[in-house]
Amino acid sequence: MSSTPGPQPVRWIKSTYSGGDEGQCIEWAPDHARATGEFLVRDSKDPDGPHVALTGEGFAGLVELAKHHG
Repeated sequence: MSSTPGPQPVRWIKSTYSGGDEGQCIEWAPDHARATGEFLVRDSKDPDGPHVALTGEGFAGLVELAKHHG
């Protein structure tokens, strides 16, 4: 019997740069990013769908894009 805990479910939060009520929302997993350095992003309208894994640099680029085109 192993005392190593199994993988924890990913906690997703809505981005503050999302489009509000217009349905253009993304979510990201900050706890996962802190633990692994991998930034997970998904479409909030399809929570069971695919997600994208970004590097810290890639995630920063996505945030900059959202700031200027939001």
